[in-house]
Amino acid sequence: MTNRPEGDARAARNQRREAARARAQRARAQQKRRQRGVRLGLQIGLGVVLLAAATIVTLVLVDSVKPAGPGPDNMAQGGITIGQDLKAVTATGSPAPSATDGSGAVRITMYIDYLCPTCGQFEDANGAYIESLVDSGAATVDIHPIAILSNRSQGTKYSLRAANAAACVADKSPDQFFAVNKALFAKQPEENTAGLTDAQLTKLVTGVDGLRERSAITNCIQDQTFAKWVDERTSAVTDGDIPGSSLKEFPGTPIVLVNGQHHQLTSPITNDDFRTFVVTAAGSTDATPTPTPTSTPTPTPSATTTPSPTPSATAS
Repeated sequence: MTNRPEGDARAARNQRREAARARAQRARAQQKRRQRGVRLGLQIGLGVVLLAAATIVTLVLVDSVKPAGPGPDNMAQGGITIGQDLKAVTATGSPAPSATDGSGAVRITMYIDYLCPTCGQFEDANGAYIESLVDSGAATVDIHPIAILSNRSQGTKYSLRAANAAACVADKSPDQFFAVNKALFAKQPEENTAGLTDAQLTKLVTGVDGLRERSAITNCIQDQTFAKWVDERTSAVTDGDIPGSSLKEFPGTPIVLVNGQHHQLTSPITNDDFRTFVVTAAGSTDATPTPTPTSTPTPTPSATTTPSPTPSATAS
């Protein structure tokens, strides 16, 4: 006799096993699909990240090689020339100044950083003397603002911002450049301080008598219009490209030249030493202009007691 209930039970167990195997297969297939999806997502995500990183690197590289753009008017060689009555005498596209221009005037050339303490000491001792020579027409002065101490102002890059402000004035109101240069040294902050803010720089510069286009200069300072140009000129000078001189290596700031001859700073910095150098560089006492006694400063106590130039005032 056939045992039907037992056969039915066996068939039922087989069906359950087949159903279990089918469910397991579906589960494994779903798991594989999920894993493939995760891998694909990771690959896509990694691709996006790599693409973004490549884009950023490309933009940085492009930005780093992007030209600084045109510099300020009246500073075609990186400096502005000031002549008689303290008026600007150069313009964009003019030839590089020679050591002498045939007029008999002494040509003084200076490369300065508005945070450099030794530059400030030289200005204290000799600024009024140079002003009297230039104002009378006995000399011209080429002033090249650079920014070698941008990392000495608690991250604010004061040297760069101050040089940019000077460039803004050369561009928009060149005849007031000498007065602005003088004002920047009169309010020179100490090295390793934050320096003046952009608002303070703007107030100082636009407060100079006779300044033209104050609104444009304000925007130029706030936007740091010539910051890249200043960086470019600073790099060129520190690499030994020093127009107006035969120097092949950057000696640090200030660089002071008279008729192309490099004035070696003394310690302390005094007006007597610089006067003597001007006489020598001009060729003879007769050829050297002498300002009136009232406009000739005597060395101030701070100037005659100035310590020797600190390492921080020269580029490493």
